[in-house]
Amino acid sequence: MTTHAPATEDAHEAHHGHSHGHEAAHGTFRSYMIGFVLSIILTAIPFWLVMADVFESSTVTAAWVMGLAAVQIVVHMIFFLHMNPQSEGGWTMMALIFTLLIVAIALAGSLWVMHHLNTNMMPMTPEMMKNMP
Repeated sequence: MTTHAPATEDAHEAHHGHSHGHEAAHGTFRSYMIGFVLSIILTAIPFWLVMADVFESSTVTAAWVMGLAAVQIVVHMIFFLHMNPQSEGGWTMMALIFTLLIVAIALAGSLWVMHHLNTNMMPMTPEMMKNMP
C-alpha cells in the first residue's frame, strides 16, 4: 500500500516556493533591534568625529570613519542579512568570500595601474599643454 503524502508535500512546497526545512533562520525582533541600535551608533560616531573635529589629522579621522564603516558592514551582514557559516550550507559565506576576493583583485589592479601610469607619464607643465595640438 502506497501513501501519497510525499507528493502532497512536494506540491505544497512547490506552491509556496520554498521549503520549511531550510537552515537560514529569520531574525527575531530582539536581533533586529540590536542591529538597528548598533547601526545608529556606528553612524553617529563617525558623524561626531567629523563634525566635532576630534582629531587634528584628517587622515586619522578618515581611518576611523572607514574602520567604523567596515564594522557596520559586518553588523548589517550578521543582523539583517543573517549571514553565518551555516546559512544555506555555507554557500552564502562562499559567495561573500569570492566577491571580496574579486573586489580586492580589481581594486589592487586598478591602484597598481594608476600608480604606474602616474610614475611613468612624462610630467607636463601648463606651457607644454598649451602647445599641444
